[in-house]
Amino acid sequence: MGLAILLSLFALGVILGAPVAFALGMAAAATFWFEGLPLLIAFQRIISGVNVFSLLAIPFFIFAGELMFHGGIAMRLVRFASAAVGSVRGGLGVVNVFSSMLFGGISGSAVADVSALGSILIPVMKDKGYDDDYAVNVTVTSSIAGIMIPPSHNMILFAVAAGGGISISQLFLAGVVPGVIMCACLAAAAYVIAVRRGYPAETFPGWKSLLVTFVNAVPGLFTAVIIVGGVLSGIFTVTESGAFGAIYAALVTLLVYRSLTWTNFRIAVERAVRTTAMVMILVACASAFAYMLTFYQVPSKMIDFMLGLSSDPIAIILMINVMLLALGMIMDMAALILICTPIFLPVMTSIGMDPIQFAMILMMNLGLGLCTPPVGACLFVGCAIGKLPIERAVRTIWPFYLAILAALMLTTFIPAVSLTLPRLLQ
Repeated sequence: MGLAILLSLFALGVILGAPVAFALGMAAAATFWFEGLPLLIAFQRIISGVNVFSLLAIPFFIFAGELMFHGGIAMRLVRFASAAVGSVRGGLGVVNVFSSMLFGGISGSAVADVSALGSILIPVMKDKGYDDDYAVNVTVTSSIAGIMIPPSHNMILFAVAAGGGISISQLFLAGVVPGVIMCACLAAAAYVIAVRRGYPAETFPGWKSLLVTFVNAVPGLFTAVIIVGGVLSGIFTVTESGAFGAIYAALVTLLVYRSLTWTNFRIAVERAVRTTAMVMILVACASAFAYMLTFYQVPSKMIDFMLGLSSDPIAIILMINVMLLALGMIMDMAALILICTPIFLPVMTSIGMDPIQFAMILMMNLGLGLCTPPVGACLFVGCAIGKLPIERAVRTIWPFYLAILAALMLTTFIPAVSLTLPRLLQ
Protein backbone atom coordinates (compact mmCIF):
# COMPACT_ATOMS: atom_id res chain seq x y z
CA MET A 1 0.00 0.00 0.00
CA GLY A 2 2.77 2.41 0.92
CA LEU A 3 4.62 1.81 -2.35
CA ALA A 4 1.40 2.44 -4.27
CA ILE A 5 0.97 5.75 -2.44
CA LEU A 6 4.57 6.73 -3.16
CA LEU A 7 4.35 6.04 -6.89
CA SER A 8 0.79 7.31 -7.32
CA LEU A 9 1.44 10.66 -5.67
CA PHE A 10 4.60 11.13 -7.69
CA ALA A 11 2.78 10.30 -10.94
CA LEU A 12 -0.08 12.62 -9.97
CA GLY A 13 2.31 15.47 -9.32
CA VAL A 14 3.99 15.02 -12.71
CA ILE A 15 0.62 14.80 -14.50
CA LEU A 16 -0.61 17.98 -12.78
CA GLY A 17 2.52 19.79 -13.97
CA ALA A 18 4.30 20.18 -10.63
CA PRO A 19 8.09 20.46 -10.84
CA VAL A 20 9.61 16.98 -10.69
CA ALA A 21 11.59 17.85 -7.55
CA PHE A 22 8.43 18.90 -5.71
CA ALA A 23 6.55 15.81 -6.90
CA LEU A 24 9.35 13.61 -5.56
CA GLY A 25 9.53 15.45 -2.25
CA MET A 26 5.77 15.52 -1.61
CA ALA A 27 5.37 11.83 -2.50
CA ALA A 28 8.23 10.88 -0.18
CA ALA A 29 6.94 13.04 2.70
CA ALA A 30 3.42 11.63 2.38
CA THR A 31 4.76 8.08 2.42
CA PHE A 32 6.91 8.80 5.48
CA TRP A 33 3.78 10.03 7.24
CA PHE A 34 1.74 7.00 6.09
CA GLU A 35 4.35 4.59 7.48
CA GLY A 36 4.54 6.47 10.76
CA LEU A 37 8.20 7.34 10.25
CA PRO A 38 9.39 10.60 11.85
CA LEU A 39 9.45 13.40 9.31
CA LEU A 40 12.80 14.34 10.81
CA ILE A 41 14.24 11.33 8.98
CA ALA A 42 12.84 12.65 5.70
CA PHE A 43 14.56 16.00 6.23
CA GLN A 44 17.78 14.21 7.19
CA ARG A 45 17.64 12.26 3.92
CA ILE A 46 17.02 15.47 1.98
CA ILE A 47 20.00 17.19 3.61
CA SER A 48 22.28 14.16 3.27
CA GLY A 49 21.35 13.93 -0.41
CA VAL A 50 23.15 17.18 -1.18
CA ASN A 51 25.79 16.85 1.55
CA VAL A 52 28.11 15.07 -0.88
CA PHE A 53 31.48 16.66 -1.66
CA SER A 54 31.58 15.52 -5.29
CA LEU A 55 28.32 17.38 -5.98
CA LEU A 56 30.22 20.65 -5.53
CA ALA A 57 31.71 20.00 -8.97
CA ILE A 58 28.32 20.46 -10.63
CA PRO A 59 27.99 24.26 -10.16
CA PHE A 60 31.55 24.70 -11.38
CA PHE A 61 30.92 22.62 -14.52
CA ILE A 62 27.70 24.51 -15.20
CA PHE A 63 29.36 27.90 -14.64
CA ALA A 64 32.28 26.99 -16.91
CA GLY A 65 29.84 26.00 -19.66
CA GLU A 66 27.91 29.26 -19.34
CA LEU A 67 31.14 31.25 -19.50
CA MET A 68 32.18 29.32 -22.62
CA PHE A 69 28.86 30.13 -24.27
CA HIS A 70 28.57 33.79 -23.33
CA GLY A 71 32.30 34.40 -23.73
CA GLY A 72 32.37 33.51 -27.42
CA ILE A 73 33.99 30.07 -27.24
CA ALA A 74 31.07 28.41 -29.04
CA MET A 75 31.49 30.64 -32.12
CA ARG A 76 35.21 29.85 -32.34
CA LEU A 77 34.52 26.13 -32.12
CA VAL A 78 31.97 26.43 -34.92
CA ARG A 79 34.51 28.25 -37.12
CA PHE A 80 37.09 25.54 -36.54
CA ALA A 81 34.57 22.77 -37.22
CA SER A 82 33.41 24.52 -40.39
CA ALA A 83 36.97 24.87 -41.65
CA ALA A 84 37.73 21.22 -40.85
CA VAL A 85 34.68 19.36 -42.21
CA GLY A 86 32.51 21.94 -43.93
CA SER A 87 33.71 21.09 -47.44
CA VAL A 88 31.79 17.79 -47.71
CA ARG A 89 28.29 17.63 -49.22
CA GLY A 90 25.85 19.07 -46.73
CA GLY A 91 28.88 20.09 -44.73
CA LEU A 92 27.04 22.31 -42.28
CA GLY A 93 25.18 19.27 -40.99
CA VAL A 94 28.49 17.50 -40.30
CA VAL A 95 29.86 20.76 -38.89
CA ASN A 96 26.92 20.82 -36.52
CA VAL A 97 27.70 17.33 -35.22
CA PHE A 98 31.43 18.03 -34.94
CA SER A 99 30.76 21.31 -33.11
CA SER A 100 28.47 19.53 -30.66
CA MET A 101 31.19 16.99 -29.97
CA LEU A 102 33.70 19.77 -29.23
CA PHE A 103 31.37 22.01 -27.25
CA GLY A 104 29.76 19.08 -25.45
CA GLY A 105 33.16 18.19 -24.09
CA ILE A 106 33.26 21.63 -22.48
CA SER A 107 29.70 22.40 -21.41
CA GLY A 108 28.72 18.88 -20.31
CA SER A 109 25.07 19.68 -20.96
CA ALA A 110 22.83 18.74 -23.87
CA VAL A 111 20.43 21.64 -23.34
CA ALA A 112 23.36 24.10 -23.15
CA ASP A 113 24.66 22.59 -26.40
CA VAL A 114 21.36 23.17 -28.20
CA SER A 115 21.05 26.69 -26.80
CA ALA A 116 24.59 27.74 -27.67
CA LEU A 117 25.20 26.04 -31.01
CA GLY A 118 21.59 26.13 -32.16
CA SER A 119 21.49 29.90 -31.80
CA ILE A 120 24.52 30.11 -34.08
CA LEU A 121 24.09 27.25 -36.56
CA ILE A 122 20.35 26.92 -37.17
CA PRO A 123 19.95 30.46 -38.63
CA VAL A 124 23.16 30.04 -40.68
CA MET A 125 22.01 26.68 -42.09
CA LYS A 126 18.61 28.12 -43.05
CA ASP A 127 20.30 31.08 -44.77
CA LYS A 128 22.51 28.64 -46.75
CA GLY A 129 19.47 26.83 -48.15
CA TYR A 130 19.10 23.97 -45.69
CA ASP A 131 15.57 22.98 -44.73
CA ASP A 132 14.58 24.12 -41.26
CA ASP A 133 13.61 20.61 -40.13
CA TYR A 134 17.06 19.29 -41.08
CA ALA A 135 18.84 22.15 -39.29
CA VAL A 136 16.81 21.63 -36.11
CA ASN A 137 16.98 17.82 -36.11
CA VAL A 138 20.73 17.55 -36.55
CA THR A 139 21.30 20.19 -33.85
CA VAL A 140 18.93 18.55 -31.37
CA THR A 141 20.17 14.98 -31.74
CA SER A 142 23.88 15.82 -31.78
CA SER A 143 23.46 17.70 -28.51
CA ILE A 144 23.53 14.37 -26.66
CA ALA A 145 27.31 14.55 -27.08
CA GLY A 146 27.26 16.91 -24.11
CA ILE A 147 25.99 14.05 -21.96
CA MET A 148 28.44 11.39 -23.13
CA ILE A 149 31.73 13.19 -23.75
CA PRO A 150 33.49 14.32 -20.55
CA PRO A 151 33.18 16.29 -18.43
CA SER A 152 29.49 15.63 -17.78
CA HIS A 153 27.73 16.54 -14.56
CA ASN A 154 25.24 13.74 -15.28
CA MET A 155 28.08 11.26 -14.65
CA ILE A 156 28.48 12.77 -11.19
CA LEU A 157 24.76 12.34 -10.53
CA PHE A 158 25.04 8.68 -11.55
CA ALA A 159 27.99 8.11 -9.21
CA VAL A 160 26.03 9.65 -6.33
CA ALA A 161 22.86 7.68 -7.15
CA ALA A 162 24.89 4.46 -7.34
CA GLY A 163 26.01 4.92 -3.75
CA GLY A 164 29.35 6.62 -4.33
CA GLY A 165 31.35 3.48 -5.02
CA ILE A 166 32.00 4.22 -8.71
CA SER A 167 34.97 6.30 -9.86
CA ILE A 168 33.89 9.51 -11.58
CA SER A 169 37.14 9.62 -13.55
CA GLN A 170 36.39 6.15 -14.96
CA LEU A 171 32.87 7.29 -15.87
CA PHE A 172 34.39 10.25 -17.70
CA LEU A 173 36.70 7.97 -19.66
CA ALA A 174 33.94 5.48 -20.42
CA GLY A 175 31.88 8.14 -22.19
CA VAL A 176 34.53 9.04 -24.76
CA VAL A 177 34.26 6.12 -27.20
CA PRO A 178 30.44 5.76 -27.09
CA GLY A 179 30.15 9.53 -27.54
CA VAL A 180 32.48 9.58 -30.55
CA ILE A 181 30.73 6.54 -32.10
CA MET A 182 27.36 8.21 -31.65
CA CYS A 183 28.60 11.42 -33.27
CA ALA A 184 30.07 9.41 -36.17
CA CYS A 185 26.69 7.71 -36.71
CA LEU A 186 24.90 11.07 -36.59
CA ALA A 187 27.41 12.61 -39.02
CA ALA A 188 26.82 9.70 -41.43
CA ALA A 189 23.04 10.19 -41.16
CA ALA A 190 23.44 13.94 -41.73
CA TYR A 191 25.59 13.31 -44.80
CA VAL A 192 23.19 10.76 -46.34
CA ILE A 193 20.18 13.05 -45.87
CA ALA A 194 22.14 16.00 -47.25
CA VAL A 195 23.04 14.04 -50.40
CA ARG A 196 19.44 12.92 -50.90
CA ARG A 197 18.13 16.46 -50.52
CA GLY A 198 20.87 17.95 -52.68
CA TYR A 199 22.34 20.34 -50.15
CA PRO A 200 25.48 22.21 -51.25
CA ALA A 201 29.07 21.70 -50.13
CA GLU A 202 31.03 24.56 -48.61
CA THR A 203 34.33 25.66 -50.12
CA PHE A 204 37.42 24.42 -48.30
CA PRO A 205 39.00 27.59 -46.85
CA GLY A 206 42.55 26.31 -47.13
CA TRP A 207 45.06 24.84 -44.71
CA LYS A 208 46.14 28.24 -43.44
CA SER A 209 42.60 29.14 -42.45
CA LEU A 210 42.14 25.73 -40.84
CA LEU A 211 45.29 26.28 -38.78
CA VAL A 212 44.22 29.78 -37.74
CA THR A 213 40.76 28.64 -36.61
CA PHE A 214 42.32 25.73 -34.73
CA VAL A 215 44.74 28.01 -32.90
CA ASN A 216 41.85 30.33 -31.99
CA ALA A 217 39.84 27.39 -30.65
CA VAL A 218 42.64 25.78 -28.63
CA PRO A 219 42.39 28.05 -25.54
CA GLY A 220 38.70 27.20 -25.22
CA LEU A 221 39.23 23.50 -25.84
CA PHE A 222 41.90 23.47 -23.16
CA THR A 223 39.14 23.94 -20.57
CA ALA A 224 38.12 20.31 -21.04
CA VAL A 225 41.78 19.26 -20.88
CA ILE A 226 42.16 20.95 -17.50
CA ILE A 227 38.99 19.42 -16.07
CA VAL A 228 39.39 15.87 -17.38
CA GLY A 229 43.19 15.76 -17.34
CA GLY A 230 43.34 17.07 -13.77
CA VAL A 231 41.00 14.34 -12.57
CA LEU A 232 42.68 11.50 -14.48
CA SER A 233 46.18 12.53 -13.44
CA GLY A 234 45.20 12.71 -9.80
CA ILE A 235 46.31 16.33 -9.51
CA PHE A 236 42.78 17.51 -8.76
CA THR A 237 39.67 15.99 -7.32
CA VAL A 238 36.57 16.31 -9.52
CA THR A 239 35.45 19.34 -7.51
CA GLU A 240 38.84 21.02 -7.67
CA SER A 241 39.12 20.43 -11.41
CA GLY A 242 35.68 21.97 -11.92
CA ALA A 243 36.73 25.04 -9.93
CA PHE A 244 39.98 25.42 -11.89
CA GLY A 245 38.07 24.90 -15.13
CA ALA A 246 35.64 27.70 -14.27
CA ILE A 247 38.50 30.05 -13.32
CA TYR A 248 40.36 29.18 -16.52
CA ALA A 249 37.24 29.75 -18.63
CA ALA A 250 36.77 33.17 -17.05
CA LEU A 251 40.41 34.13 -17.65
CA VAL A 252 40.39 32.91 -21.28
CA THR A 253 37.20 34.73 -22.23
CA LEU A 254 38.23 37.86 -20.34
CA LEU A 255 41.96 38.15 -21.06
CA VAL A 256 42.70 36.02 -24.14
CA TYR A 257 39.58 36.44 -26.29
CA ARG A 258 38.47 39.65 -24.55
CA SER A 259 34.90 38.85 -25.53
CA LEU A 260 33.31 38.52 -22.09
CA THR A 261 31.42 41.70 -21.23
CA TRP A 262 30.07 42.54 -17.79
CA THR A 263 26.52 42.00 -19.07
CA ASN A 264 27.34 38.55 -20.43
CA PHE A 265 29.19 37.65 -17.23
CA ARG A 266 26.15 38.59 -15.16
CA ILE A 267 23.89 36.52 -17.44
CA ALA A 268 26.26 33.54 -17.15
CA VAL A 269 26.23 33.80 -13.34
CA GLU A 270 22.44 34.08 -13.19
CA ARG A 271 21.89 31.10 -15.47
CA ALA A 272 24.47 28.99 -13.66
CA VAL A 273 22.89 29.78 -10.28
CA ARG A 274 19.41 28.98 -11.56
CA THR A 275 20.47 25.68 -13.13
CA THR A 276 22.50 24.66 -10.08
CA ALA A 277 19.58 25.39 -7.77
CA MET A 278 17.27 23.25 -9.90
CA VAL A 279 19.72 20.35 -9.91
CA MET A 280 20.42 20.50 -6.16
CA ILE A 281 16.74 20.67 -5.19
CA LEU A 282 16.13 17.68 -7.43
CA VAL A 283 19.00 15.72 -5.87
CA ALA A 284 17.77 16.51 -2.36
CA CYS A 285 14.17 15.44 -2.96
CA ALA A 286 15.21 12.39 -4.98
CA SER A 287 17.32 11.25 -2.04
CA ALA A 288 14.26 11.01 0.19
CA PHE A 289 12.30 9.31 -2.60
CA ALA A 290 15.09 6.77 -3.17
CA TYR A 291 15.18 6.06 0.57
CA MET A 292 11.53 5.01 0.44
CA LEU A 293 12.16 2.88 -2.64
CA THR A 294 14.84 1.07 -0.66
CA PHE A 295 12.52 0.89 2.36
CA TYR A 296 10.02 -1.02 0.20
CA GLN A 297 12.83 -3.19 -1.24
CA VAL A 298 12.04 -2.10 -4.79
CA PRO A 299 15.54 -2.94 -6.18
CA SER A 300 15.41 -6.56 -4.96
CA LYS A 301 11.80 -6.92 -6.08
CA MET A 302 12.73 -5.57 -9.50
CA ILE A 303 15.50 -8.17 -9.79
CA ASP A 304 13.04 -10.96 -8.91
CA PHE A 305 10.45 -9.56 -11.34
CA MET A 306 12.85 -9.26 -14.27
CA LEU A 307 14.39 -12.68 -13.70
CA GLY A 308 10.88 -14.10 -13.39
CA LEU A 309 10.03 -12.80 -16.86
CA SER A 310 13.16 -14.22 -18.43
CA SER A 311 16.49 -15.68 -17.39
CA ASP A 312 18.11 -14.61 -20.67
CA PRO A 313 20.47 -11.65 -20.01
CA ILE A 314 19.93 -10.29 -23.52
CA ALA A 315 16.15 -10.21 -23.03
CA ILE A 316 16.55 -8.45 -19.68
CA ILE A 317 18.94 -5.88 -21.16
CA LEU A 318 16.55 -5.16 -24.02
CA MET A 319 13.61 -4.80 -21.62
CA ILE A 320 15.52 -2.30 -19.49
CA ASN A 321 16.57 -0.38 -22.61
CA VAL A 322 12.93 -0.11 -23.67
CA MET A 323 11.90 0.99 -20.17
CA LEU A 324 14.59 3.67 -20.07
CA LEU A 325 13.66 4.93 -23.53
CA ALA A 326 10.00 5.17 -22.53
CA LEU A 327 10.79 6.92 -19.24
CA GLY A 328 13.14 9.32 -20.99
CA MET A 329 10.27 10.50 -23.18
CA ILE A 330 8.18 11.67 -20.24
CA MET A 331 10.58 12.79 -17.48
CA ASP A 332 13.57 14.99 -16.84
CA MET A 333 16.94 13.28 -17.28
CA ALA A 334 18.50 14.24 -13.94
CA ALA A 335 15.47 12.95 -12.04
CA LEU A 336 15.54 9.67 -13.96
CA ILE A 337 19.23 9.14 -13.23
CA LEU A 338 18.56 9.54 -9.52
CA ILE A 339 15.46 7.32 -9.56
CA CYS A 340 16.41 4.60 -12.07
CA THR A 341 20.00 3.99 -11.01
CA PRO A 342 19.23 2.38 -7.63
CA ILE A 343 16.44 0.32 -9.26
CA PHE A 344 18.03 -0.95 -12.46
CA LEU A 345 21.72 -1.03 -11.50
CA PRO A 346 21.28 -4.06 -9.19
CA VAL A 347 19.39 -5.85 -11.98
CA MET A 348 22.18 -5.25 -14.47
CA THR A 349 24.95 -6.24 -12.06
CA SER A 350 23.02 -9.40 -11.17
CA ILE A 351 23.34 -10.56 -14.79
CA GLY A 352 27.04 -9.69 -14.93
CA MET A 353 27.09 -6.21 -16.47
CA ASP A 354 29.73 -3.74 -15.30
CA PRO A 355 28.19 -0.69 -13.56
CA ILE A 356 30.22 1.65 -15.78
CA GLN A 357 28.81 0.06 -18.93
CA PHE A 358 25.30 0.41 -17.52
CA ALA A 359 26.00 4.09 -16.86
CA MET A 360 26.73 4.63 -20.55
CA ILE A 361 23.58 2.74 -21.57
CA LEU A 362 21.53 4.81 -19.14
CA MET A 363 23.01 8.11 -20.38
CA MET A 364 22.42 7.35 -24.04
CA ASN A 365 18.87 6.12 -23.49
CA LEU A 366 17.88 9.12 -21.42
CA GLY A 367 19.73 11.43 -23.80
CA LEU A 368 17.58 10.13 -26.63
CA GLY A 369 14.57 10.95 -24.45
CA LEU A 370 15.68 14.60 -24.44
CA CYS A 371 15.13 14.61 -28.20
CA THR A 372 11.78 12.83 -28.10
CA PRO A 373 8.28 14.18 -27.38
CA PRO A 374 6.27 14.66 -25.26
CA VAL A 375 8.89 15.95 -22.77
CA GLY A 376 12.02 16.41 -24.88
CA ALA A 377 13.78 19.48 -23.51
CA CYS A 378 16.37 19.61 -26.31
CA LEU A 379 13.70 19.14 -28.98
CA PHE A 380 11.64 21.99 -27.53
CA VAL A 381 14.63 24.35 -27.35
CA GLY A 382 15.78 23.48 -30.88
CA CYS A 383 12.32 23.95 -32.37
CA ALA A 384 11.94 27.28 -30.54
CA ILE A 385 15.25 28.53 -31.96
CA GLY A 386 14.42 27.31 -35.46
CA LYS A 387 10.80 28.53 -35.25
CA LEU A 388 9.70 25.07 -36.33
CA PRO A 389 6.55 23.24 -35.15
CA ILE A 390 7.49 20.14 -33.15
CA GLU A 391 5.27 17.89 -35.26
CA ARG A 392 7.21 18.86 -38.40
CA ALA A 393 10.53 18.10 -36.74
CA VAL A 394 9.35 14.72 -35.48
CA ARG A 395 8.19 13.62 -38.94
CA THR A 396 11.74 13.74 -40.34
CA ILE A 397 13.93 13.13 -37.28
CA TRP A 398 13.75 9.32 -37.43
CA PRO A 399 17.06 8.77 -39.35
CA PHE A 400 18.89 10.51 -36.51
CA TYR A 401 17.02 8.39 -33.97
CA LEU A 402 18.21 5.30 -35.85
CA ALA A 403 21.80 6.58 -35.76
CA ILE A 404 21.65 7.02 -31.98
CA LEU A 405 20.00 3.61 -31.57
CA ALA A 406 22.82 2.03 -33.59
CA ALA A 407 25.39 3.56 -31.23
CA LEU A 408 23.26 2.45 -28.27
CA MET A 409 23.19 -1.15 -29.46
CA LEU A 410 26.97 -1.17 -29.89
CA THR A 411 27.41 0.23 -26.40
CA THR A 412 24.91 -2.27 -24.97
CA PHE A 413 26.22 -5.46 -26.50
CA ILE A 414 29.95 -4.74 -26.89
CA PRO A 415 31.34 -4.04 -23.41
CA ALA A 416 34.71 -3.00 -24.84
CA VAL A 417 33.12 0.12 -26.34
CA SER A 418 32.68 1.68 -22.92
CA LEU A 419 35.14 -0.28 -20.79
CA THR A 420 38.39 -0.28 -22.78
CA LEU A 421 39.59 3.21 -21.82
CA PRO A 422 38.73 2.92 -18.10
CA ARG A 423 40.52 -0.45 -17.91
CA LEU A 424 43.58 0.82 -19.74
CA LEU A 425 44.06 3.65 -17.28
CA GLN A 426 43.15 1.84 -14.06
